[in-house]
Amino acid sequence: FGSSSSVYGENEKVPFAEDDPIFKPISPYAATKAAGELICHTYSHLFDIRTVCLRFFTVYGARQRPDLAIHKFSKLIYFGQPIQVFGDGSTRRDYTYIDDIIQGVRASIDYDGSMHEVFNLGESETTELGRLIELLEASLGKKAIIERLPPQPGDVPITFADISKARRLLNYSPTTKIEQGIPKFVEWF
Repeated sequence: FGSSSSVYGENEKVPFAEDDPIFKPISPYAATKAAGELICHTYSHLFDIRTVCLRFFTVYGARQRPDLAIHKFSKLIYFGQPIQVFGDGSTRRDYTYIDDIIQGVRASIDYDGSMHEVFNLGESETTELGRLIELLEASLGKKAIIERLPPQPGDVPITFADISKARRLLNYSPTTKIEQGIPKFVEWF
């Protein structure tokens, strides 16, 4: 099941671990992902079906949906249009390159441990939004025009994956730092 780091909500403990509470989501999207995880657990219990829930942390890379920040910002910067930055740019995300996510997904397919398991798949490093914009500017060779807006309701200040469980049980090992991933994305873009 494709879940999300959004299930952690405004978790004060960082990095986020799979056993942290997830029952105070701050967006409908997060609530649906938490509910999906519960349904997986229930089906596993009732019907003896092995279920694996993967909590993805801000996935980016080639073919990324155009409404997500990295793709959206790239397009706007490239065409000289303003990008909307909600808040002061200090929010932090655990941006995870698609190749690393695929490695984790493939490993989860072969997982044969417990009948229900949840894993974080992230880079396990955070990048401030301002730094992300700098990396995009450098890769695109253009300066961003920034339109500052108030913080967005339902947006969390940080996402940060504790991937020790995925390392241990899936041999998950992300290799693409954001400094390499953004130029790869821009090359595709």
